This record gives sequence, C-alpha cells and structure tokens, in this order.
Amino acid sequence: MSDKAAKIQELIAMQKKFIAYEQENGVNFKDYFTPEAGHVLDGYRQTYMEKAMELVDVAHAEKGSQP
Repeated sequence: MSDKAAKIQELIAMQKKFIAYEQENGVNFKDYFTPEAGHVLDGYRQTYMEKAMELVDVAHAEKGSQP
C-alpha cells in the first residue's frame, strides 16, 4: 500500500472510531475541543489534523506544487 493510501486509511479509521463513539455516547463541544486528560477524544483533533496535513504534503509532492 502506498504512503498516501496508508494515510487515507488511517484517517478513515479515525473517522469511523469517532462516529461510533459519537453515536454511542454523543459528543459535546467541551469533550471535542477541550477534553480532559484520558478522555477518548483527548488528542483526537490534534492527531487528525497532523495526519490530514501529512496527506496534503504528499499530494503537493505528487503534483510538484507548494502548499
């Protein structure tokens, strides 16, 4: 699997886990934006954004463009 495909699969897996958690427990703004340490969503936004930006960098590299 290419690096790009692997990154896409990671993002999809994160989305599926988030959706499952949200459907089971609901998500309020506090838990999403400022979760307490140890909460399921602790670090989720940061990690997702980092992985998404890695994917953007791969796409730019493929096309020879600059972000």
